[in-house]
Amino acid sequence: MGLYQRWRRLRLAGLRACALHTGREAAGSTPPRWLVERLGLFEELWAAHVRRLESLAQKEHRTIQITLPGGQKVEAAAWNTTPYQLAKQISSTLADTAVAAQVNGEPYDLERPLETDSDLRFLTFDSTEGKAVFWHSSTRVLGAAAEQLLGAVLCRGPSTECGFYHDFFLGKERTLRGSELPVLERICQELTTAAQPFRRLEASQDQLRQLFKDNPFKLRLIKEKVTGPTATVYGCGMLVDLCRGPHLRHTGQIGGLKLLTNSSSVWRSPGAPETVQRVAGISFPTAEELKTWEEWREEAELRDHRRIGKEQELFFFHELSPGSCFFLPRGTRVYNALVTFIRAEYTRRGFSEVKTPTLFSTKLWEVSGHWEHYQEDMFALHPPGPRRDNPISHPTDTLALKPMNCPAHCLMFAHRPRSWRELPLRLADFGVLHRAEASGSLGGLTRLRCFQQDDAHIFCAPDQLEAEIRGCLDFLRSVYAVLGFSFRLALSTRPSGFLGEPCLWDQAEQVLQRALEEFGEPWDLCPGDGAFYGPKIDVHLRDALGRPHQCGTIQLDFQLPLRFDLQYKGQAGALERPVLIHRAVLGSVERMLGVLAESCGGKWPLWLSPFQVVVIPVGPEQEAYAREAQQGLRAAGLVGDLDTDCTLTLSRRVRRAQLANYNFQFVVGQREQSKKTVNIRTRDNRRLGERDLMEAVRRLLELQSSRVPDAEEIF
Repeated sequence: MGLYQRWRRLRLAGLRACALHTGREAAGSTPPRWLVERLGLFEELWAAHVRRLESLAQKEHRTIQITLPGGQKVEAAAWNTTPYQLAKQISSTLADTAVAAQVNGEPYDLERPLETDSDLRFLTFDSTEGKAVFWHSSTRVLGAAAEQLLGAVLCRGPSTECGFYHDFFLGKERTLRGSELPVLERICQELTTAAQPFRRLEASQDQLRQLFKDNPFKLRLIKEKVTGPTATVYGCGMLVDLCRGPHLRHTGQIGGLKLLTNSSSVWRSPGAPETVQRVAGISFPTAEELKTWEEWREEAELRDHRRIGKEQELFFFHELSPGSCFFLPRGTRVYNALVTFIRAEYTRRGFSEVKTPTLFSTKLWEVSGHWEHYQEDMFALHPPGPRRDNPISHPTDTLALKPMNCPAHCLMFAHRPRSWRELPLRLADFGVLHRAEASGSLGGLTRLRCFQQDDAHIFCAPDQLEAEIRGCLDFLRSVYAVLGFSFRLALSTRPSGFLGEPCLWDQAEQVLQRALEEFGEPWDLCPGDGAFYGPKIDVHLRDALGRPHQCGTIQLDFQLPLRFDLQYKGQAGALERPVLIHRAVLGSVERMLGVLAESCGGKWPLWLSPFQVVVIPVGPEQEAYAREAQQGLRAAGLVGDLDTDCTLTLSRRVRRAQLANYNFQFVVGQREQSKKTVNIRTRDNRRLGERDLMEAVRRLLELQSSRVPDAEEIF
């Protein structure tokens, strides 16, 4: 029985009783049976949990040593003293601002009793870890509101780098309307005002199945994710949810909460995928911080790449090709400039660009392992059967559009014998990729079904690995410096389901760590976040508004060389296995273009700009010379437009060009025409004066080739 059928059998009556209502009606309505039963069982388990803690505190009454930040040691009572009590002893400010603790490096609830000697650290909203806890707790509030208001079946609710979201199921025919968000937000605010405590307890697998017997999504998670005898659940008001935690002490610590968007997403399951509703939001400790964020968001909305793309006629989308972008001439100019930049770096750094097919037999993806793990995200094609004029022809394989380039590059490496003299072999590919993204997850250029990457794969000998990683890191730094991005790196190590030998993983992780330490940029350690096939370095860049984006990556892969049996003849004459490095700097070129559009607010640097120069004649008599100037710009490979609209005054035409973000305006009058010069102004209305036309073109070419961010300032 599928998830939907099970949900319909178990919950339809309860959902009918939970039709949409206002927050005031919610307070007075009778909760559905399933919610009351679940809460009743939780309260029974909670009472037993409290009795157990009291018993442990009495039977194991002992003093433990707690090391506070700064090295100070204090005494505490095992199974009794909590991190929150210690925070209050340090200062009332810390107790009020702490959102969670870290005990011996592990996340820990502030109200959870300490059990043994510990190193204690407090997390606040100012830290990355603290924000994750705060937003994770906020998504529990959203889940509680969705249950009470909509009778929703909760799926998952993680924090993100910029807030949180919750997925929930309303039935096949029911979607969440945008007009319902304010009501849902009002319920969330009522729950935060109530300052409901988060209560943590451990439940056995049987107890978990009983608690979530009416939620097939949670039952699926319990079956797939709960491998030990117990798992943690949290109660908050009427909400009971499966969660590792930690969480805030109570919902009242959330001073400001706002729901932002609603969309559809897909819950992947062994049966048919289910469409679920996704609501995203943001929250802060105070209402003032939320207000500040909303002001920042208004600025970000003015910079939305979809808005800029429309106003500047860079690109558009059409319902007849969902998830794909139509790049107009100006947008293509920016796109090509980015690709040209990376190609120049490839040449300088010893990469060889290749082209590989778009369509492959699924046998390739079976060899690579992608068909097993990634099939639902691929577009598969079933070729027609035997032709009528040749009924005995053999059926063809199922084909699939490639979602990544690495298997094709493995075929390229393996197509002939290889020698150690050819290594490292660096193959770069701008091939078009296709991924079957859910319609609800599509959003402008940030997530597409059809896109290109600055994708490259390095096949190297093990003793070349460290040098290649250093080269990849230098590649990242050089490109991001030109694009004006700061960035932070994260080393993701061996996950629980890794493939390969542990000693090989240890060596690779040590190589990556040494390269990061020598690189000199700040980096974080993310234990267990590596891919199943190898450790990786994730790159989190920040744009001009301080927003994080993950675009670049460096990944080691031990599995594809094994799966494709890649070998080369070593110096001693024996066959050896290469190491494979996946790397990208821009990531998706389309996504990077969107990030850049928002970062610069449509004021493109000269080398990327689709609005480099506009030539403006003072009057009709100068139009012929203006066209000559325009042709000179275009002949040099620059973007040169012409404004001959003499119905407007010269000052209004100059102002129009500046508002359109033309980097430079070349004004030509009678004097300039007679001397073959141009009078130059910038988009910020700096008057650079009269310059020889050909000299000005040469200077623009110099600035374009050097890819400076401030050509207008240094012209």
